[in-house]
Amino acid sequence: LNKPEWYLTQVLMWIGNHSKFLDDKIQPILDKAGSSVNAGLEFSRALVMLILEKLAADIPCLLYDDTLFCHLVDEVLLFERELYSVHGYLSSLPSCMHILSEESCFQRWLTVEKKCKTSSAFCWPLYCTVRKNVSTYTAALLKYDKYKNLPTASRKLQFLGLQKELVDDFRIRLTQVMKEETRASLGFRYCAILNAVNYIATVLADWADNV
Repeated sequence: LNKPEWYLTQVLMWIGNHSKFLDDKIQPILDKAGSSVNAGLEFSRALVMLILEKLAADIPCLLYDDTLFCHLVDEVLLFERELYSVHGYLSSLPSCMHILSEESCFQRWLTVEKKCKTSSAFCWPLYCTVRKNVSTYTAALLKYDKYKNLPTASRKLQFLGLQKELVDDFRIRLTQVMKEETRASLGFRYCAILNAVNYIATVLADWADNV
């Protein structure tokens, strides 16, 4: 349960290792027979179906273990990214996001996402550190890749709602710390807070055209 990357990586290797054979040997046979089947995509789809069966069996066993569940979600997102960007998988085909978007799993995902992003260990050190850490936090908080492949608009909007809530929570935390630092408005912490606010505002403005 703690190594989902084993079978996810194995499937990616199978897809990559068989692509030339499928394209050079199998696809011409299908084309000659007048079939509309794409051999490579069909092979990938069948392997993804195996992963969906595996996920459906594993997720109930780790749903309430934050560490294992977060690790699984991270590995699934990495798998999906490579599946689409490297192997040309189609969004119309079955994907792991269909499993992650099922009600119990999706609500758990939102819960652990919020818990992680609002933990003091994740947030508070950023108020007095340099821009690099703020940019790292912003990237983690507002990462569109996490939900862009969710199968329905309603699920995407739910995830977006969580992001808006977390950004507002971060704003409130920054404001609280800023009030403590007003007596030293030229101090390092106060300037770091202003820098953080400016950076996040700039990122949001840059992403304003992302529907």
